[in-house]
Amino acid sequence: MSDERERGHERERGHAVEGDTGEHGLMRIGVLISGSGTNLQAIIDATAEGRLDAEVAVVVSNLEDAYGLERARKAGVPAVHVDRTAYTTFAAYNVAIRDILLGHEVDVVAMAGYMRLLGTEVLDAFTGRVLNIHPALLPAFPGPAGIRDAFEYGVKVTGVTVHFASEHFDEGPIIAQEPVRVAEGDTIEVLEAKIHAVEHELYPRVLQWVAEGRVSVDGRVARIADPT
Repeated sequence: MSDERERGHERERGHAVEGDTGEHGLMRIGVLISGSGTNLQAIIDATAEGRLDAEVAVVVSNLEDAYGLERARKAGVPAVHVDRTAYTTFAAYNVAIRDILLGHEVDVVAMAGYMRLLGTEVLDAFTGRVLNIHPALLPAFPGPAGIRDAFEYGVKVTGVTVHFASEHFDEGPIIAQEPVRVAEGDTIEVLEAKIHAVEHELYPRVLQWVAEGRVSVDGRVARIADPT
């Protein structure tokens, strides 16, 4: 087994996901973005409204003009741009992201429209604590165009997946999925709006499960314990 596959195997062995380790009992979330940050905003709103027992500790973007950075600043959250071109290697770039997350004492990492593969430098520092959201029902329609791919394929039901991140795009254990029906007459814009509405509800809900210590992983299977 290669070193990379062995690391992935270690990450997927049975374990509980402990998220509630922050100061004052609040889980500290580091959010990775590349764009407008609507899922970031949903997370920020959920913390402010008391639906998510957590605080957003830092927001990191690979793009300097990502509007999500402005959303973070408006919420009083540290916003950091990490420029890939400033680093000679992919590993060095990921070390920089890792060090920012560790420096802000992050407990859980939420990829929210982060359009790059995350390196093992980050994954190994936050074993079993890196989540991603995808706008399709994985394993169907992985990749950056999941909504359009599902729409153009002609599916009648698509949806949203929250899963653990791995060294490969859209392949980690699935934590939760919500279906979205494609109605007759739906345009791609209508479907996008439906998907985003579900994303904005599902991601904070799953993060709350993590904060409550209800999520565990056994191999490829993520399990959600009943609330105590």
